[in-house]
Amino acid sequence: MNTKDKIRPELLQNKHNKQIPAVIEQNVLTALSFYPELKNTIIRFVFKTNIKTSVMQAQPVFTTLLLKRKNRRYRINISAQFKLIHTQIPIQQIPDEVMIGWIGHELGHILDYERRSNTGMVSFGLGYYFSADYVKSAERVADTYAVERGLGKYIIATKRFILDHAELPQAYKNKIARLYLSPDVIVEQIKKLEEKRLEGQQKQA
Repeated sequence: MNTKDKIRPELLQNKHNKQIPAVIEQNVLTALSFYPELKNTIIRFVFKTNIKTSVMQAQPVFTTLLLKRKNRRYRINISAQFKLIHTQIPIQQIPDEVMIGWIGHELGHILDYERRSNTGMVSFGLGYYFSADYVKSAERVADTYAVERGLGKYIIATKRFILDHAELPQAYKNKIARLYLSPDVIVEQIKKLEEKRLEGQQKQA
């Protein structure tokens, strides 16, 4: 996205309680627009120089787990550089729809966290750290939340961007294919959601 592009006015309402780097602000606000439940949630989007094995990570601010859930804060860590086999590029240079899908997935995690108690979050952290099956389940829940809120085409764009990218390490592609919903499964989810929406319209007619 051209950083000189003016933020669309209808997106600015999604900025409440959010700290967002200017170079990705429009894409982040676009992703947030699909999550009205997170309008008042405190989230800080942070560029990091190194995130092991990941491009983005959604995490609660640990000290806020001692507070009431309504006072909980979150951080989405974003790798400042998109690392390829032979080179790397600034993360903001990846396609807009891919960035929106990636952020949308991380917001799916935060929506999941918001529905857990503080002790539930501790249990989640332990499960995520020690169990590969737990990681798989958590990642697919985040994808599903994003698809259910209308981000399906962006999630598909992100998955295809990763899986089809000739310069991404094969180990990373294998991880994505193993842990996350496939593009085909997401397409099927979108189809079922559309069928459900049409059934609802017919009942109201």
